[in-house]
Amino acid sequence: MKRHRNVKIVATLGPASSTYEVIRALVETGADVFRLNMSHGAHDEIRARHAIIRKVEEDLDTPIGILADLQGPKLRVGTFANGEEELVEGASFRLDLDEAEGDATRVRLPHKEIFDALEPGASLLVNDGKIRLKVRDCGADYADCEVVVGGTISNRKGVNVPDVVLPLAALSEKDRKDLEFVCELGVDWLALSFVQRAADVEEARELCQGRAAILSKIEKPAAVKAFDEILAASDGIMVARGDLGVELPVQNVPPIQKRLVRRCRAAAKPVIVATQMLESMIESPMPTRAEVSDVATAIYEGADAIMLSAESAAGQYPIQAVATMDNVAHEVETDSTYRDIIESSRKVAHNSVADGIVAAAREIAETTNVKAICCFSQSGTTASLVARERPRVPILALTSIRGTARRLCLTWGTNCVVTGEVDRFKMAVVAAANCARAQGLATADDLIVVTAGVPFNTPGTTNILRVAPCDERLIFSADNE
Repeated sequence: MKRHRNVKIVATLGPASSTYEVIRALVETGADVFRLNMSHGAHDEIRARHAIIRKVEEDLDTPIGILADLQGPKLRVGTFANGEEELVEGASFRLDLDEAEGDATRVRLPHKEIFDALEPGASLLVNDGKIRLKVRDCGADYADCEVVVGGTISNRKGVNVPDVVLPLAALSEKDRKDLEFVCELGVDWLALSFVQRAADVEEARELCQGRAAILSKIEKPAAVKAFDEILAASDGIMVARGDLGVELPVQNVPPIQKRLVRRCRAAAKPVIVATQMLESMIESPMPTRAEVSDVATAIYEGADAIMLSAESAAGQYPIQAVATMDNVAHEVETDSTYRDIIESSRKVAHNSVADGIVAAAREIAETTNVKAICCFSQSGTTASLVARERPRVPILALTSIRGTARRLCLTWGTNCVVTGEVDRFKMAVVAAANCARAQGLATADDLIVVTAGVPFNTPGTTNILRVAPCDERLIFSADNE
């Protein structure tokens, strides 16, 4: 299914989008990847949604990516005798391990790891940052705090600790069970929540055993500081601006988003910009102008994908939300300023044969009348390198591995096609020409660029480029001369 845009759209499924009819409509409207949020929904519900996605994929004969998003370790206070209390600025408030119900002076925080890591002066944020506490004194089982920003605190509200790297495993016991479940189910991407260090990614990769690609969610200051190491260990990145905006001053988030998007592009790894992109569309059929501008900014920055959360999972207008993103993307990508920004940010060190091949493919395509860049890719690496170049012509990614095609649904500009296996470059060129015509990217009178790695079926061997006609007879004629 050829899109008229390059940026990909990720839609979260939920109560508002769990039927075959709605999921198919979301794909036809523009969704390329579906997110299954493991924080909500029992395994039976997740299994049912997964089955519907695969049925839609079969019926529409187009690869669809599936991203399972693990909940991650959730830090929450205990319960209050009155259900809630009002904390007043300047007052004292204690967090401890006492199992007694809380009151206006204290509450249980059942996470010893936090007390082990806290130091005087550290900040604690409660209820998405609406309440801010500053640690004055702490020990192995308590933290005496001053209320810096007051408000209503109630049962089991979330706690963020932005100032320290917590000695918490990135994967809770629930996450481990969910990971095994979704990997056996057959998802394409696995998103890790609250990543703090590269070791968190490596732990998940060992458990995955190659069954899914690993995407790290950047939502803690520690992850921003360790970003280069996390990026190197990951297959993709999500800039999860919700928690990031809680733990950091909100004005810090836009420049961080821009930096992380550019570093992901330089590494040829897909990056999703997520959270609150069209939040008003949960209840309104029209977004705010500020939200449209936010979506456009992510596209201008060159993000691989933009994501809907509650808008498509629980909102009243899931299909309209996808349509809005699709329309904004089309408008931005046809703006001449978009190409200026994308090309001015193309600063990649070409250090390998593969780097040189894909750079040459882009330059040839942009200086001649070539209609598409076609790349054969078993692992997805060649297609990702081509996408890093952000060419002006369409990218046709061909692979005999359906899982590779599904994972590439998250990569900028890729039109993914599952083909039969080929073992000779000439047959790869023929297959590329046939697919380019079938996808409407070229006619028999047009030229295409074909890249591949020889020998075939060997990942990471992108080493050959050919400019070829789209007429199969001309390909054989040229080879016979």
